[in-house]
Amino acid sequence: MITLYGQTFMLDDPRVIAVLVGTAVALLMLVLLILAVRAAGRSARLTEPLIHSVTAMTQRVQALSDGQQQLAGGLTHVSDAQAAAQAHMIRLMETRLAQVSTAMTENLQGSARRTAQSLGDLQQRLAAIDKAQDNIVKLSGDVLSLQDILSNKQTRGAFGEIQLHDIVLKALPSDAYTMQATLSNGRRADCLIHLPNPPGPIVIDSKFPLEAYEALRRAESPEALARAAQQFRLSVRTHIRAIADRYVIEGETADGAMMFLPSEAVYAELHANFPDVVREGFAARVWIVSPTTAMATLHTMRAILKDARMREQAGAIRRELAALYGDIDRLVTRVGNLDRHFGQAAKDIEEIKISADKAGKRARRLDNFDFEELAPDLIAPVVTDEGPVKIPR
Repeated sequence: MITLYGQTFMLDDPRVIAVLVGTAVALLMLVLLILAVRAAGRSARLTEPLIHSVTAMTQRVQALSDGQQQLAGGLTHVSDAQAAAQAHMIRLMETRLAQVSTAMTENLQGSARRTAQSLGDLQQRLAAIDKAQDNIVKLSGDVLSLQDILSNKQTRGAFGEIQLHDIVLKALPSDAYTMQATLSNGRRADCLIHLPNPPGPIVIDSKFPLEAYEALRRAESPEALARAAQQFRLSVRTHIRAIADRYVIEGETADGAMMFLPSEAVYAELHANFPDVVREGFAARVWIVSPTTAMATLHTMRAILKDARMREQAGAIRRELAALYGDIDRLVTRVGNLDRHFGQAAKDIEEIKISADKAGKRARRLDNFDFEELAPDLIAPVVTDEGPVKIPR
């Protein structure tokens, strides 16, 4: 039993039970509602980070999508750039290959030309070698001929004379020497140089002691060498005495003569190993010369001849100088006269110019009837029937 507001209700009353049940249900629903609200609040508070996470994830997904799009664009750009680079590389390689091909073609052509030229040069050299070989064969024959010539005493003498003539011809003028000149004693000299006095004409005679020299070269033992040296010394001494006796004539030739050895080897052997024979030649006033020393000696003689001829012409030169001095003196006098004439002509021209100026002035005055301006001393008297009348000068 329940008392409420002065009323008593029985618990077993169906209305009370219904009210109680309804109230209990209402309270339960209220509690459930309160619990639901609290749960919703907690759920909202719990889902808020989730919403933020989902939002952030969405933004990240969007950013990832944008990045994928940019990546796709970059990949497209890279692909295009790679394709362009590949195309450029292909074109560059094609150009380079074309250049290399052209260069190789040119090099091959140049190599072919050079090879052909080298073969041509080689052929020319082979031809030159063949020609040189022919010349060597010919020279060998000439050497054999020269040996044949030198083996004969007469032909050997002619060889020395020819060589001497060639040297003299190159060193002296043609009127300065005589080949095969005959002296007053009847001896014939190979060459006579016309030197002035002193020293006078000097003889050059060619001698060639080849046999004695060859024996000296062929000697293999000391005894054979001594015999060959004695033979060589005797041969040269014989030539020295013969030249001194035959070609040194007092009053006609110089007081000495020259012995020409046409071989430098013989000349070197003589001066190196036989100085006593050379001194004997000096004592006999026979000077031994080789082709080289003969050329130097002849050039000295050429200078002597030139000096002598200049002395011979000294009188004529002095006469020509005197005549030249006279011509110069007359030229100076005539130049002075011409200068005076020019001075007088200049003075006359100046006076003519002054007179012309005066005449021009007078003409202008006459044209303007300015007679009163004429000076009295410029009026010249003229005699007429009425008497003297002055007119302008």
